Amino acid sequence: MLFALYLVALLYLLFFAEGLGRNNVGGYRYNLVPLNEITRYWNLRSVYPRAFVINLLCNIVAFMPFGYFIALFADRKLSLFMGTLVTFMFSLMIESVQLVLMVGSFDVDDLILNTLGGILGILGYRLSRVLRKYL
Repeated sequence: MLFALYLVALLYLLFFAEGLGRNNVGGYRYNLVPLNEITRYWNLRSVYPRAFVINLLCNIVAFMPFGYFIALFADRKLSLFMGTLVTFMFSLMIESVQLVLMVGSFDVDDLILNTLGGILGILGYRLSRVLRKYL
């Protein structure tokens, strides 16, 4: 149930939240150069801290629950490689739909950050399993 609520909230933020630029942009917007937007937001973080947080940190944090949940559902059967691949493919699907529907933009840096968030979620799940043994 929590996973379903998470997906609904994530999809709302990614496709419908106008405050995050999720309205019809009237054309295709995309970035295919790895680390281009990440570098730009990093360099402007002192000038536009809100944009830095939204565009970089939120992409990571938003996908941490995804990684946690897929690791939880698969339990010990999910390798870090496979979890990374599943997260990447889910993110690629979302970015592709954004491009086709002209909602937001397709950004290869979002794929990187979302996948990093998924990896951190998987590692968080594994850490929670280890800590549970000692608590």
